[in-house]
Amino acid sequence: MKISKLIFGLTFLCLVACKESSSDKVTESPATSETTSEYDFPFYDTSLSMDERVNDLISRLTLEEKADQMMHNTSAIERLGIPPYGWWNEALHGVGRSGTATVFPQAIGLGATFDSDLAFRVSSAISDEARAMHNAAKEKGYHRRYSGLTFWTPNINIFRDPRWGRGQETYGEDPYLTSILGTSFVKGLQGDNPDYLKTAACAKHFAVHSGPEKLRHEFDAIATPKDLWETYLPAFEALVDADVEAVMCAYNSTNGQPCCSNNYLITDVLRNKWKFDGHVLSDCWAIVDLFTAADKGGHGVVNTPAEASALAVKSGVSLNCGSTYIDGLPEAVKNGLITEAEIDEQLAVLLRTRFKLGLFDPQGSNPYDDISVDVIDSDEHRALAREVAQKGIVMLKNNGVLPLKNDLSRYFITGPNAANADVLLGNYYGVNPKLVTVLEGVAGAIHPGSQLQYRIGALLDRESLNPQDWATPNAGTSDATIAVLGISSLLEGEEGESLASTTAGDRLDYNLPQNQINFLKKLRDAAGERPIIAVITGGSPMNLAEVHELADAVLLAWYPGEEGGNAIADILFGKVSPSGRLPITFPKSLEQLPPYEDYTMKGRTYKYMDVDPLYPFGYGLSYGSFAYGDLDISKPTISKDDEVSVTVTVSNNSNVQSDEVVQLYVSDTEASVDVPNYQLYGVQRVNIAPNASKNVTFTLKPEVFQLVNNQGERVFEPGEFKIHVGGSSPMKRSQELGAPSMSTGTITLN
Repeated sequence: MKISKLIFGLTFLCLVACKESSSDKVTESPATSETTSEYDFPFYDTSLSMDERVNDLISRLTLEEKADQMMHNTSAIERLGIPPYGWWNEALHGVGRSGTATVFPQAIGLGATFDSDLAFRVSSAISDEARAMHNAAKEKGYHRRYSGLTFWTPNINIFRDPRWGRGQETYGEDPYLTSILGTSFVKGLQGDNPDYLKTAACAKHFAVHSGPEKLRHEFDAIATPKDLWETYLPAFEALVDADVEAVMCAYNSTNGQPCCSNNYLITDVLRNKWKFDGHVLSDCWAIVDLFTAADKGGHGVVNTPAEASALAVKSGVSLNCGSTYIDGLPEAVKNGLITEAEIDEQLAVLLRTRFKLGLFDPQGSNPYDDISVDVIDSDEHRALAREVAQKGIVMLKNNGVLPLKNDLSRYFITGPNAANADVLLGNYYGVNPKLVTVLEGVAGAIHPGSQLQYRIGALLDRESLNPQDWATPNAGTSDATIAVLGISSLLEGEEGESLASTTAGDRLDYNLPQNQINFLKKLRDAAGERPIIAVITGGSPMNLAEVHELADAVLLAWYPGEEGGNAIADILFGKVSPSGRLPITFPKSLEQLPPYEDYTMKGRTYKYMDVDPLYPFGYGLSYGSFAYGDLDISKPTISKDDEVSVTVTVSNNSNVQSDEVVQLYVSDTEASVDVPNYQLYGVQRVNIAPNASKNVTFTLKPEVFQLVNNQGERVFEPGEFKIHVGGSSPMKRSQELGAPSMSTGTITLN
């Protein structure tokens, strides 16, 4: 079936409706791979090599079947005993869009933990649940989309601009942090079995993709070679090095070529330079953009679905999420645009993933076939979700009111997000029967003798139509007021997802909704000297300047997952000391940034900003009080082949046991080209007892001392490098806001 851009892609609302209704077409299977005794074909023979099995299977398919098997929703092939398979599955922060699953904090909240070990534990739990859910669905003969084992996650794009609505899906603005978290996440998803993948991970969106959402099907992101290799590509290279199974090409063009037919990105870089041997898939309906005219919202590089199909497959895109290959590939062969042998080559790459997952092997062949549904939302996984939320919550301000006692006479909780389960989820979420809102978390944490009053008080993004105010007077009669404010996925997210957004999910207005600020002012007036704690939800930077002034303490909770309410209560009442750090810079206003559509990095992120932000990258306060000793550098003078270790003593000069997130940054002070002000090159989360100290050692490899020149090449240049170690980035604003002073030293490269 040929489906034009008029139907798929002019608006995402239509796109989603078509995808959900037309593509998820099989609910049960006439045949399963577990009944292989009925089908004695060589591709079922596990004693053969994978290449032999793949080639045998391909040899038995018609051209039309080959095209079908390269779609995201494959059909069953009854004569071969092959059930349908849905390639499209989501697991951004828990198994998404399927059955009950553990809902972990949104990816940006995991980014705020700065903890790669935690990322591995989270994705290992997710892949356990994924296998259990797949096993259960398979037993019922269900083969719907979102019940498979190929997960289109993680999103490792760089959150270069706070206006991007999908930035919440990323780990933040820093390539190093994104690389270490993304690598750990992939390893947990894919497992360590030498013969089988636990699930298949996917690095997306390749490459140079971070808005604008409204223009993503036609936008051309222009990046210099230096920005490309210094900022936009390092995380993708790191995940390829970690053997990620798939890479998704983006909707947009990069430097003049659509990403899903971009010879430089897919062939020169991904295949030839990095030696990637997994499969490449299109973002959903991105192939439609290839033949949709530029004046109709596409790239318009070809004229027909057949031409687009041939171009994409020749460019190395094995899997079509969308509608184009099913008819386009057979027609392209008929018209001489591509050969069946070229299709076979890309299909072979794709099928290897299904064989690695054990989908053509007898039941019980791999250890993951026995994972039972008991793991789904288990007590252990709920505890892990709570831990991630605890470690990701960032305390932006505290004038001494936190932690609260849990046995005060009266508490008041209010705000549009206090009892709102949506703010636990973010986007690409799973479902859960026991979501804990902030209201529920606080209610469960206070003493039975204490009172807790709740009124919503304000709407999310508009003034109340009712002149009555039954909320704010409570702030004047309560020992503490907790105002849960911020944004939700109604206001930010993917094109078409954010129902209250007039800008396709992007946040072109950096401010909190004005009605929330007005409400907080009224609370402040009513409370007088009584404390107000602002808890802010959201997945991106926002202007919190007035919130910072009006509230006595400010917690940034992100979209904290199913245990979010409990985790926030743990921080509020001192059960846990806050330890989250900002994985993205909060500018004071959008005027501090270049235009949104400009992909040059100058003036963006902590690495290239030359002005003071509202909150700097890496910043976050604690109930502990940390101090850093002098740096002990093993080799103050090095050559380009030397590793060097940097050791610092970190002391907790308080009576509160706390985690400290120790961060190491490197500045190149003598470069022949523009270089970042400083770059993160080491992170360690350490737990330090009251009035105790720990030594923390970082090992810096030679490549840390390379720079990226204007041609995009990594080279060594002799000179001096400054080393900064502390609890935040070296921005002056960090110390102004109360972060510990940094320790510094120098290393000279001969």
